[in-house]
Amino acid sequence: MRNYNFMKHVIWGSAIFTFFILAFIVGFIFFNGIPALSPSLFAWNYTTENVSMTPAIISTLIMVALSLLISTPIGVFTGFYLVEYADRDSKFIPIIRLATDTLAAVPSIVYGLFGMLFFVVQLQMHFSMLAGILTISIMILPIIISSTEESLLSVDNDIRMGSLALGAGKLRTIFTVVLPIATPGILSGVILALGRIVGETAALLFTLGSATGLPENLSSSSRTLALHMYILSSEGFHVPEAYATGAVLIILVLVINRISTALSKKLGQGGK
Repeated sequence: MRNYNFMKHVIWGSAIFTFFILAFIVGFIFFNGIPALSPSLFAWNYTTENVSMTPAIISTLIMVALSLLISTPIGVFTGFYLVEYADRDSKFIPIIRLATDTLAAVPSIVYGLFGMLFFVVQLQMHFSMLAGILTISIMILPIIISSTEESLLSVDNDIRMGSLALGAGKLRTIFTVVLPIATPGILSGVILALGRIVGETAALLFTLGSATGLPENLSSSSRTLALHMYILSSEGFHVPEAYATGAVLIILVLVINRISTALSKKLGQGGK
């Protein structure tokens, strides 16, 4: 009984401590950033006077949308292959899992160096949205693959067998029975990948560049909100504006996560 009470207090203490750290970080950013917000920070064009974050917001949204558009189908279909189609005794499966785990552990700066040497230099994409998107797409693949695999493995195999016993084919069972159950878990992985994209700086600094204007096309250089905040803070001339950018970045992440969570619940209920 004593051990039970002790562990209960440890668990509650850990949860409270974690919440306190999160609240402190968010509160500190908001306390310093909200007073620095001004209409000039949302001007359409960036200048050295207004250090507008509008181009960075637009670039961030483009980066998130296109990176997920590339990585999500590849990651989800890879997860389906590993769970639903691959031979469990195949020696190829451990290699894929090893590659996935290794990619997940690679530091972002290494992805940035790879993206710069391969996409920017070798393929001559230069500092551009396309080079940044392709680099980030590779970076978030392990997150989506792992979450998809875990979500599919959590689906009771009796459900699959029941569907097949009723005459449904393999593909129909996957898309009409297994996928709706696994969708919330898959979307959770996509949300984690989204957070990785929004908060990334090192990989994008070497591939996307740091141009301040609005991207005209995928060959244009630009900067995301996180990169914009990093550059402002490192220069030391616009620290209050950097805090304001951080506050907007947190709000943007919360809004996107809220929308994604609502969508996940709706899909998990079969669209009811």
